[in-house]
Parts: sequence; structure tokens; C-alpha cells
Amino acid sequence: MTNLIHFFEQNRGFSYFSILLTIALLIFLVSWLIEPRRLINGIFFTFFLLMFAGWLTILVLATQLRTLRIVYVCLVLLFFLLIFLITAFSWLFCLWNAYFVWKYESHTLPNLLTLILGIGLIVVWVITLLGPAKYLPRWLNVLLTAAPTIAFYLVFLMYNYLVNSILYQFVPRHYNQDYLIVLGAGLINGERVTPLLAGRINRAIQFAQKQVDKGRKMPKIIMSGGRGGNEKISEAQAMMNYAISRGIKRDDLLLEDKSENTYQNMLYSKRVATKDFGSDKFKAKFFSNNYHIFRAAFYAKKVGLRANGVGSYTRFYFLPNAIIREFAGVFVMHKNRHAVVICLIVIFCIIQAILVATGSEKLQMM
Repeated sequence: MTNLIHFFEQNRGFSYFSILLTIALLIFLVSWLIEPRRLINGIFFTFFLLMFAGWLTILVLATQLRTLRIVYVCLVLLFFLLIFLITAFSWLFCLWNAYFVWKYESHTLPNLLTLILGIGLIVVWVITLLGPAKYLPRWLNVLLTAAPTIAFYLVFLMYNYLVNSILYQFVPRHYNQDYLIVLGAGLINGERVTPLLAGRINRAIQFAQKQVDKGRKMPKIIMSGGRGGNEKISEAQAMMNYAISRGIKRDDLLLEDKSENTYQNMLYSKRVATKDFGSDKFKAKFFSNNYHIFRAAFYAKKVGLRANGVGSYTRFYFLPNAIIREFAGVFVMHKNRHAVVICLIVIFCIIQAILVATGSEKLQMM
């Protein structure tokens, strides 16, 4: 401990950097714990990670331990190699995943997203290797830089979404809830829950039982889901039937059987809970698949439902396709914001292309 204190005393710059690192961590933790349903949490976390990487690098290089330095350099090289392989062969992973989704799931457009992305990545690699830009006039090349710039922006958004989605899996559970809301999904033969939906219900039952085991009251479980056009009963009714077969008492179940989408799941379930509780001061959690709970949390926030989600297990092969679909859903939710950014990128590239075409070299920024 004495040596460590002496090290910090001899390296004031590093000490100040350590203080900034601590502040960055506190900013992230406070923001995330107060409201984990904000996308900016991912940016705060990434900023902290970058600062921590710099802090750790300085600390390792400042030591006189040659073995430690070699191990650290090897780990850094391995990390960048992994990033390179993921980037270079992401198209192969997408096609591999698309094969399993095609084999085990329905052949709908949402289930073909990794196939479409894989083909798109192959096209990008072919264009990059052929280098057609060298045959085009400079002003057109400047104009076309809008495409990779927008792609980089989308990649950043996807990365930030993934960070937030992973962080959301670790939101504190707090086993003191009044209501557990289970989000519906499609039914088998219009009357039986699917394995995916059963997983959500089982997760809610597990949560309720753990809360009771901790000496607290049994929460009421709200089954949320309307009746589709090809369904014999509502999803909520089928979910209730399944929960009763798992030993849950009818008095501990509430039905919300009017919703047709996640937004309505949250809105109508809030109304059911408010009516049953007598006010909107209740505590609640909602349950869906782990890939879906972060986007669902946005709808909960939108309708004023103070609830965070708990995710159920999803088969690994289904996750990439589902995550892309969820990201697209979050992107559309904030489409106006993203449209402004993309338009600014395009306008900037158009102006630069005009300047190049007219020979206004002094005004060019590209």
C-alpha cells in the first residue's frame, strides 16, 4: 500500500487521470442506476472503458515488470486481432446464422435479416477490393463518401444499442414488486403458448416464487396479449391457462387481453394495475425475452410505466437476427433524430462535391 501511495505521489499527472477515471465511472453509474432506459448510458460506459484502457496502459508501462508488459501487449494484440477477424468475416457469421434461422424458424422477412446483412457485407467487400473509386471524377468520389459516413454512423448506433442492451440485463431485480407483467407472443394452433412465450411466463413465475421465498408478498401476474385474427382465444387467456397449470392461483392472475403490440402491452397493463392497486404508485417488472426487454423498456417509459424488464433465455442462434430486428425498432423510434444527422451528412458531402467541381480549393474540408 505504501508503494502504491508513493507511486501516485510521484506521478501527479497519473493521479489526476485516476480522479477523472473515477468521475467517469460515477457519472455512468449514477445515470444508469437512476434511469437504465437511456441510450446515453452506453456512451458514458464506452467513455469510461476508453479511459480505463488508457489508465491501465499507463500503469502497466510505468511498472518495471517485463513479464507483465509482455502479457499485456499480447492481450492487446489479441484483442485487435479479434476485432479484425470479426470485421473481416462478419459476412460469414451472418450467412452461418441465417442458415440456422432458416432451418429452425419460419421463413418470414424478419427472420431473414442476417441473410440480407450478410449479402450486403459481401457486396461492400467486393466494392472495396475492386476499388471503382479510382475511375470516377474526384467530385463524385467526395459525394459518395456520404455512404460510408452514414454506414459508420449506423455502426456506431448499433454498437451503442448493443452496449445498452447488455447493460440492461444487469439492472437490479428488487424482489418487492406488486405486479409482474408478462408480454404476449403468438400461439400454437391459436390456443397454446409457444416455447418462447412459455419461457417468459416461467421466468415471471420464478421471479414471483423467489420474492415469496424472501418473505415478501406474492405479486400479481398480469398476462398481457390480445387475440389475433387467427387465434381462438386471446394470448392473455392462453398464458393464464399455462400459469394455472404451473400451480399459480387464479386470484394471483390478472388479464389484459386487448393489446396488439408492445406499446399497448405497456399502456393497457398499466391501466389494469392502476385499477387493481387503486393508484399508479405500484412497483412492477415486465417479462419478455432477453433480446426484447431493452426496446420494450422504451415503450414502458413512453406510457409512464415505472418498470424495468427481466429477460428470459433465448436460443443463441436466434439472437443475432432478433437483435438486428430490435435495433431497427429502436432506430425507428428515434427516426426524426437520425434523419437530421443523416441529412446533415448528405448536405455536407454535397457542398464539398460542389466546391471540388467548381475548383474552390480553399473552402474544401475533404
